[in-house]
Amino acid sequence: MSINVKETQIVTSDKKILHLGDYSGNVLLIVNVASYCGFTAQYKDLQKLHELYSDKGLKILAFPCNDFGNQEPDSLEEIKTFCSTKFNVKFDIFDKVHAKGDTTEPFTTLNKMEPEGDVEWNFEKFLIGKDSEVIARFKSGVNPLEENLIAAIEVALES
Repeated sequence: MSINVKETQIVTSDKKILHLGDYSGNVLLIVNVASYCGFTAQYKDLQKLHELYSDKGLKILAFPCNDFGNQEPDSLEEIKTFCSTKFNVKFDIFDKVHAKGDTTEPFTTLNKMEPEGDVEWNFEKFLIGKDSEVIARFKSGVNPLEENLIAAIEVALES
């Protein structure tokens, strides 16, 4: 199923409303994140991806989420401080969201991607092409530096 996310509204950490289409021309990696998850160390590798590919057009958009195991109970400011001090995160962290069901964008739209349905856990990743089309989805256990994810990013950047 082809999903275009251009009109999908998102809210920045300073409560500014944007559309994913504002990032057209860039490749996006959208991730639902949590500070107290077994996958939290992926922040380090997401930052590495940011360092390797941001100059080539990759934007990592992190959306804190407390839907799974109460693993993101902190305030947005606490989350941003944690990410910057523990992992030196320089990519964008957005307002807290819900990643399940039809509750909060961008996941209300991304969850329509077949065949997987709703996000199942923290650190699921959605790769969006320069044309705002969803290219691929990677489950939580896929490390950001895994060969198949990097290959998909590189192909999308070349498109």
